[in-house]
Amino acid sequence: MARDTALSSVSAGFVATLVAFTSTIALVFHAARMLGATPEQLSSWVLALGMGMGVGSIGLSLWLRAPVLVTWSTPGAAVIATAATGVSLAEATGAFLVCGLLMWLCGVTRLFERIMDRIPVALASALLAGILARFALQSFSAASTQPLLVITMLLAYLLGKRWIPRYAVLGVLGMGMVVTGLRGQLDTSQLSLALATPEFVMPAFSWHAVIGMGLPLFIVTMASQAVPGISAIRVAGYPAPVSSLMSWSGILTLVFAPFGGYTFNLAAITAAIVLSPHAHPEADRRYMAAVYAGVFYILMALLGGAVAGLLAAFPEAMVISVAGLALLGTIANGLAASLHDVRYREAAIITFLVTLSGVTLLGIGSAFWGLVAGALTLFVEHFRHRTEQADSP
Repeated sequence: MARDTALSSVSAGFVATLVAFTSTIALVFHAARMLGATPEQLSSWVLALGMGMGVGSIGLSLWLRAPVLVTWSTPGAAVIATAATGVSLAEATGAFLVCGLLMWLCGVTRLFERIMDRIPVALASALLAGILARFALQSFSAASTQPLLVITMLLAYLLGKRWIPRYAVLGVLGMGMVVTGLRGQLDTSQLSLALATPEFVMPAFSWHAVIGMGLPLFIVTMASQAVPGISAIRVAGYPAPVSSLMSWSGILTLVFAPFGGYTFNLAAITAAIVLSPHAHPEADRRYMAAVYAGVFYILMALLGGAVAGLLAAFPEAMVISVAGLALLGTIANGLAASLHDVRYREAAIITFLVTLSGVTLLGIGSAFWGLVAGALTLFVEHFRHRTEQADSP
């Protein structure tokens, strides 16, 4: 492990952790509060989520020798918040356990793997590029409110790519911290060193919680995160044992759900950071970036009471810009792979554009609908060709 470690791996792991927590922790807090969680239980949610993500990322990355990043379900948090009316925290915990059980069953029955094996690489690449491009666009649009910060970080990235490509993202992060510090935008007033403690919630099972929260949580997580998560690993050139990864995601959910770890799955946006050559120029050593991300996850978890203050210290524009610039190479590679084969080009561009649009239908995000649109395009194109061939003399 020591010989596979590089400073760029540590920085990529830190950036991935920073983005994972800052981008959606507020939504997670909102979901927990909607269920009536106390401040102690909120701290326990951070502890459980951070520990589950950390243990899962470290264990799976070391096992596969590939960058595998586990995260909480962001769309799942939105489902919980919207379905929380009339549902107690104990009933929600029971729904989380049902979701974890269904994820485990998808893994052991190999159902999800059979579906993933039918998705062409071109569509998977377009799907990933669309997801990441939505995030990267935010980094440039942030220039309208923070022009000096974003422009200096972009210059740091360009100079880093020219002279020290291995540490370009680390330079962006450093430049962002320098600029925000000089401008007095780092707010450290709420920082504390309070340690998190686990709060066990005895699960209760009710049909309305299972049907109204557990099943939607399962469907949204699998459609919006499992597919792009697997695609991210495969597009980067690593073998992805889909069934095993799904099974372990379900097991992590079952173990940590009573403490607030409502759902775990594979990351896509943050995974692209540790899967990128920025994390390490040698692909077979890049797994250490995910391992370090796991270490940072656990540190965040142990300081659950201080996480909110720590994350609030960084301006949102800085976090978004670091992530967006770190993803540029992966987006470019995804687009190149998706458009390379002319047979899949139209289906790939439709997949990319629908995913990029951010459309949400039936409570399911654009990643799922982008894949549906691309698959429908392929079906129509192939059906047309088969019909023409059948009619030809």
